[in-house]
Amino acid sequence: MIKRFGLIAVALGCAVVAGCNQTPQGNTATLTQRSPQAGQGTNPLVTAGHLVAIEAAGLSGNQRAVRGHVEAMHHNLMRDMRLADTSRPINHEAARAAVRPLQGVRSSAWIDRSNLLVMVGGGRYRNMDTIDRVCDALAPLGDTLAVVVNVQDVMATTSEGADVLSRNCQLGAGERALLQSKRRMNVLDPEVRRVFRGQQGE
Repeated sequence: MIKRFGLIAVALGCAVVAGCNQTPQGNTATLTQRSPQAGQGTNPLVTAGHLVAIEAAGLSGNQRAVRGHVEAMHHNLMRDMRLADTSRPINHEAARAAVRPLQGVRSSAWIDRSNLLVMVGGGRYRNMDTIDRVCDALAPLGDTLAVVVNVQDVMATTSEGADVLSRNCQLGAGERALLQSKRRMNVLDPEVRRVFRGQQGE
């Protein structure tokens, strides 16, 4: 028994040291303004806390608490692997309804199961702030790690202004979730146009 608690104390102590020695990243302020980000590495303090709680729950016979902490650790591991939670899929029509009231949004359409195309009216809305607002609107509906938001200005007068700005809701620019392929969005092929027009005929 003493040995068991000793190991837990060592694990917790190491986690505290690791946590204290972590160097803040230059983009920390930006990330704190967005939804929780995936692929950032597991927090050693959180992991140690779960281990201590699992041990305590096991000693008291609280198997429900044990399962809860094990599931939480599994969830954290999946996020670290950038693997979307398939048990929390986002309904596509509910997502379009959630995005519709946002300032600057003209319309939206799902190009495939991962890519949401959001059409905005004006270059001032074609930015990462709009993507953040879209992701925040989608967050209550499910796991946004499964979603790549693509923003295009329908009022653009230049080819550059018409380019699509894309980002996964929980990752950095150019990054994708595990098993999530990158799709070229700046040239709309006939299939994309067909899907978009079909969804707008409502």
